[in-house]
Amino acid sequence: VQLQASGGGLVQAGGSLRLSCALSGSTFSSSAMGWFRQAPGKEHEFVASITRRLGSTNYADSVKGRFTISRDSFRNTLYLQMNGLKPEDTAVYYCATKSGVVKTVWREYEYWGQGTLVTVSS
Repeated sequence: VQLQASGGGLVQAGGSLRLSCALSGSTFSSSAMGWFRQAPGKEHEFVASITRRLGSTNYADSVKGRFTISRDSFRNTLYLQMNGLKPEDTAVYYCATKSGVVKTVWREYEYWGQGTLVTVSS
């Protein structure tokens, strides 16, 4: 499975961005999909996840109510709509997939995109 993330950039606090992640290859094994982020000097942090078949979602408390994860199964694309961005959301955002059930631990994910940088200015 290959993942290509895009959509990052510089935005002012309170602004919005939409990240996209295009999947290709043997995508049938990607039953669980997620977004993680990594700020400088910090570990990967779970942001949101979604199941490929039913679209069941899960969010980190820090983004709940502001971010929305979705998927377009026809286009094999994963999205992360980010509203009400805060400076603490600044990080490299990664999309990831795995077979089996959804997890919130980054080490459980098998396939990763290259990351896209989101910078939120105050």
